[in-house]
Amino acid sequence: MKKFFLLCLSALLFFHVSAQNKILFDNKKAETAGNADWIPDADVFNLCYNTNPSAGCGNEANAQITPTPAQSGITASTAETYWKGGLSAFAIDCVRKGLTVQSLPYNGQITYNNTANAQDLSNYKVYVVCEPNILFTAAEKTAILNWVYAGGGLLMIADHNVSDRNNDGQDSPHIWNNLMSANPFGITFDYANFSQTTTNVLTTANPITKGTQGTVTSMKFSNGTSMTLSTTANSTVKGAVYKTGVSQGASGAMVAYARYGNGRVVAIGDSSPADDGTGDTNDVLYNGYTGEVSGNHKKLLLNSLLWLSGAASGVVGSGAAEMQDNFVSPLTSTGDVQLYPNPADDAVTFSTSGTAVQQVQVFDMEGKLWLEQQPNADTFDLPTTSLPAGFYLVRYSVGSDWQSRKLVVQH
Repeated sequence: MKKFFLLCLSALLFFHVSAQNKILFDNKKAETAGNADWIPDADVFNLCYNTNPSAGCGNEANAQITPTPAQSGITASTAETYWKGGLSAFAIDCVRKGLTVQSLPYNGQITYNNTANAQDLSNYKVYVVCEPNILFTAAEKTAILNWVYAGGGLLMIADHNVSDRNNDGQDSPHIWNNLMSANPFGITFDYANFSQTTTNVLTTANPITKGTQGTVTSMKFSNGTSMTLSTTANSTVKGAVYKTGVSQGASGAMVAYARYGNGRVVAIGDSSPADDGTGDTNDVLYNGYTGEVSGNHKKLLLNSLLWLSGAASGVVGSGAAEMQDNFVSPLTSTGDVQLYPNPADDAVTFSTSGTAVQQVQVFDMEGKLWLEQQPNADTFDLPTTSLPAGFYLVRYSVGSDWQSRKLVVQH
């Protein structure tokens, strides 16, 4: 009976995760202003950028929600010109990896847990924002940070200092730092402007430069900025690529990644590596995605995307902490329960928004019940020392509803 229950539970979890197997590219923050085209596809070119983006007054790319032609027609041999956007090659590769691609249009909304918004962040696994040129509002910042903490994957791509393309007084390094004013990810973009090709790449096991899509050995920045990292602010933050001659520590990072709650972030200091060289014919674009450093940029971006989405089955030479999908997988969203750390060693902490957890059950993948407790508390520790290392499903009751999470135990 328990095994039958677990199979049913696993099927429900798989459906939930599959239903959110989507990636959202942003076009709300003036990503196509000036000489930029950081979207997968546009059929109409009528945006202008004054104080706010407006349609019908200019000739900049205006991304629609769903790229055309249909992504169901994409095959291994589909050319990146199938879609018209500076990120079309990256987006088409995302489709080849099993993800569904959408764009957030200039008049869309950035929300989290707003059922009235069809493009609410809760419907996506990864949010790609390449060189934003408009500040996030207070409500948008709260939505993004809460979504990442709950299990979302955020790809933050910046550009060099003084790269304000819509002339509103803000550029991407300042905009990202404004989003991260409390430094939740342990990442601060420097206000720098440099170009170089570096081979100062992290070679120890990690999901970004030694991921399933290949080992990254070099990277080229064409006017980008670096980052300063703080393990005091976020103990998980790591640099993946560094400036030439810089020790792989707190300063000079060109690419960085971190966990935040149940979510993940990757930060890149230049938009050039994602550029595929095609898109808006009014812009001058360059192929950094596959045309530079022997395809290393494609490997890095796809490694990052798959790690952010939780779709990567493993990374070269890595252990469970870097391999497993820590995304929240609830049967319902009642109670807003957080489990951390995950992977766990000696214990995992349960924390809710004030609603007590009445009962907890931990099953292994064969359906065996290993632990059962009745904490009746909103914050408590569940010891995991008695559990062999491996994968588990944690089932618990919050109010009148049962929920579930995946748990990884490593000793």
